[in-house]
Amino acid sequence: MKLFDTTKVPLLGKALDVYSLRQKVISSNIANITTTGYRSKSVSFEDQITGAMQEGAIKQAVTDEGHIAGATADPGIGSPRIVESPSENSLSGDPLASGLNNVDIDNEMAGLAKNQIRFKFAARLLTQTFRDIQDSIRGQS
Repeated sequence: MKLFDTTKVPLLGKALDVYSLRQKVISSNIANITTTGYRSKSVSFEDQITGAMQEGAIKQAVTDEGHIAGATADPGIGSPRIVESPSENSLSGDPLASGLNNVDIDNEMAGLAKNQIRFKFAARLLTQTFRDIQDSIRGQS
């Protein structure tokens, strides 16, 4: 068993990886806003977590009877997937709503902001987790 397997570090690390990938995909969508025929892409991952939680794939790890249960290192969640959007624009039904492709700059910018907030939050949680572990090692509370 690795040192951090019974902490939230593996899950937070995976979240940061997903948010980094999502940032790249959204940036690619924005960069291709004037590319004729380009189809916007997105990252599918949250639905996998929801499905895993409903199926009970995320188990609690307890190494001692007195311990509080925590998430396992490998929760059985797959990797994020990049999916291409459907060929029609959900707002107007026009597959080429912008005249060139189906990229909606307002949705992309909102997604970029939301993803940035999520990344910063996960990074702060990870930083605090390492601080807590450090304090435990030092014998501080």
